[in-house]
Amino acid sequence: MEEALMTRVPRSEYPRPNFRRDNWLCLNGEWDFSIGEKTLDRKIIVPYACETALSGIEDKGFHKTVWYRRTFTLPGEMGGKNILLHFGAVDYRCDVWVNGQYIRSHTGGQTGFAADITDAVDQTGDNVIEVKAEDDYRDLEMPRGKQFWELNSRSIFYSRTTGIWQTVWLEAVEPLYLVGCHITPEFDRRAVRFEYQLSEIAKKIAFDISFQGTAAANLTVAPQSCKGSVTIGLDQTGLQAWNFQEDLAWTPENPRLFDAKITVYGENGTTDRVDTYFGMRKVSIENGRFLLNNREYYQKLVLDQGYWEQSLLTAPSDEDFIKDIRLTKAMGFNGVRKHQKVEDPRYLYHADRLGLLVWGEIGAAYVYSREYAHRIYSEWMEAVERDYNHPCIVAWTPLNESWGVPEIKVDRQQQAHCNALMYMTKSVDDTRVVMDNDGWEHTCGDLLTIHDYSPSGEKLRKHFESMESVLTMTPGGRSLFADGYGYRGQPILVTEFGGVKYAPESDLARSWGYCEENDLGAYTRKYAELTRAILDSPLIQGYCYTQLTDVENEENGLLTYHRDIKIPLDTIRKINEGTWEG
Repeated sequence: MEEALMTRVPRSEYPRPNFRRDNWLCLNGEWDFSIGEKTLDRKIIVPYACETALSGIEDKGFHKTVWYRRTFTLPGEMGGKNILLHFGAVDYRCDVWVNGQYIRSHTGGQTGFAADITDAVDQTGDNVIEVKAEDDYRDLEMPRGKQFWELNSRSIFYSRTTGIWQTVWLEAVEPLYLVGCHITPEFDRRAVRFEYQLSEIAKKIAFDISFQGTAAANLTVAPQSCKGSVTIGLDQTGLQAWNFQEDLAWTPENPRLFDAKITVYGENGTTDRVDTYFGMRKVSIENGRFLLNNREYYQKLVLDQGYWEQSLLTAPSDEDFIKDIRLTKAMGFNGVRKHQKVEDPRYLYHADRLGLLVWGEIGAAYVYSREYAHRIYSEWMEAVERDYNHPCIVAWTPLNESWGVPEIKVDRQQQAHCNALMYMTKSVDDTRVVMDNDGWEHTCGDLLTIHDYSPSGEKLRKHFESMESVLTMTPGGRSLFADGYGYRGQPILVTEFGGVKYAPESDLARSWGYCEENDLGAYTRKYAELTRAILDSPLIQGYCYTQLTDVENEENGLLTYHRDIKIPLDTIRKINEGTWEG
């Protein structure tokens, strides 16, 4: 292993930029590690999973149990404070100890967790964190996404991720601190609502809002309990000269963000300060049309698996998130459907500030059972809770293509599970649209979404030429609706299509795509033909092309796994705009 790899601290940027504190310590970098028995006789680079090259191990075998150990000392500025230990994500179940004291467990490989370790920490000496992660590759009740249960990746299924795969960090806080805060834009009222939770009752809490350096609004309240809610109007003096819809609203084309500082005061002064932000945007449906900020909005999405060749689910660097978003926008897409993955908060932050719609999704399981249902209810709610404040997220997708609910067409229990996920989501977030079962066998979701991998534009045109042809189609050989359900006037989107493989120089024995072109000109024309067929249908209000990049054996991306360009970006943009005349 190269010395430079062992000594640098990767992914050292603040991991949660929409809830930022100054007093923190990144624990990424070299950890002791072992697979199976607790020998801890190897080294690994966190936050990269042991299956990846950047971890320094790159062992893609089956790993049911892995162990980690890291020694740290607290910086002086953390002395005397309460210490919070955060894990961005550990796949799948883990236990954590600090200095031999058991701290907590967590189940769910796609969401993070935290623990107050103050009582276990030595404030002046060395401290030891130990983590045991368990990830049973045979367990198909486990929400896992594209992680394959066979040894080698194949077609649409990829290498596994075991253990820590997002940033580990410490935060120092006073006993009185801000535990969390939901920020909800109330677009039509030109106001924003803050729902906060404190560790203890504070003397007061102050909210200071600014826009592009201009003071916009402020409010100070004296909480009567640890939880509270305040609504702040944004029509105060500082913003009266601005046109709200044109100058202050968030869109992918103009991703304007408000900055907010939340300050907590105790009897002896300031005890906590958090920097955050929000975007004023509204998602709604009226008369069967999808609206963004009360205006009809056509979504042009690309399916994004969020995998990298050297690091799988973990981006090699923060710059790689930015690169993917810039490439996506340069191709004329205004959003992504993050597929079978709860994406890193750093990606969502960059989508917020650079302007890109995101459909939030979770990795699926592949069999239905009570155990699976309990698992996904918990993990999905954690994902929605974590990412609630991101303006880029406009849709939630808890289920895809009947994965985890294979008998949903006829099984009332699986239909009820699907509906439960949807209504649970709406019960905690009514500001976004929520899917039921993306692709086919729908129940009662907000959108009618269809996956259609027809290999020709002519077939796509026939499928979407009339409401009768749409409602009688059988995508993937499946019914469009589950038994007992039907069309209720929802907006119609084609949320998977294309998947055309173009990899004439590939040396992969099992290279895969939904269809294939070996000539660049033919590949370009095929992409244009398929996209134009959807753009020309007045019934369709958006689409999602499969996919952004090649991933392992699946070589049907618009970009290679290395993010090299296949079709010139400007050509793809013109095709998405409907102006290409090639």
